[in-house]
Amino acid sequence: MAKNSLQQIKERRKGRVRAKLFGTAKRPRLSVFRSNNYFYVQLIDDDAGKTLVASSDRGLPTTKGKSRGERIKMLALDATEKAKAKKISTVIFDRGALPYTGNLKLLAETMRAGGILF
Repeated sequence: MAKNSLQQIKERRKGRVRAKLFGTAKRPRLSVFRSNNYFYVQLIDDDAGKTLVASSDRGLPTTKGKSRGERIKMLALDATEKAKAKKISTVIFDRGALPYTGNLKLLAETMRAGGILF
């Protein structure tokens, strides 16, 4: 029996998390993606199949020279402001294949402090 690759393990974990979550217009799914360099956040209405809010620390102009933690906080505040502008106050948190530690936890806690309910 062949061992599973790390990519296959992550895809299975992502599928397990995603199978239990479904976003609506009133309570969209907060999807988080992390690349090697950046974090990306989307609020998705799965009923309509549309992204309501999107933000990334790559697109923020004031992140140059900041630490990763500072960029995560700025990203969370930016996403929170955009969500509030669209009158979104509650979301379903979709962490994907990422463990809820470190920068992902910092992102969630900063958004909660900004007034978004999970």
